[in-house]
Amino acid sequence: MTRDELAQRIYDVAHLTGEFTLRSGIVSNEYFDKYQFESDPTLLVAIADKMAEFIPEGTQMLAGLEMGGISIAAALSIRTGIPCVFVRKSAKEYGTCKLAEGPSVEGKQVLVVEDVVTSGGQILLSAADLRALGATITHCVCVIDREQGGREKLRADGMELLSLFTMTELKAHA
Repeated sequence: MTRDELAQRIYDVAHLTGEFTLRSGIVSNEYFDKYQFESDPTLLVAIADKMAEFIPEGTQMLAGLEMGGISIAAALSIRTGIPCVFVRKSAKEYGTCKLAEGPSVEGKQVLVVEDVVTSGGQILLSAADLRALGATITHCVCVIDREQGGREKLRADGMELLSLFTMTELKAHA
């Protein structure tokens, strides 16, 4: 699937109009229902194939953020052979009580994986948690950058955001 074909398919399956409150608190008249493309095996494989090209040299671990980044990180892991961890918004209070499920991130160069970025708020929180566990984080990847300040906030925290598509690019396929 070409990049343009993928953009068209994501737009067709996931773009909604109406009134939506985003995680950042911003109210938007359009929304990308990420679970529509994350639950479609054909689209998920195509997304992983294209995103694999963005993985920085030296990446030792992929960190999929709860909940949307998990399926993308798993698909990227299968595609690249790079191990992944699944990062909770908060550590579970039972069993292992872990924040990051899977192998240890201590001493590893970790790439944060997310589905859609608006303000970058969850990436900032999760990156701080992963750094507290000993991870080094300089980059994060996402499927869609909504172009609403997330890239700049992440850069201010020392992370470069690599996005498969921007909102502008996807809307061009409307």
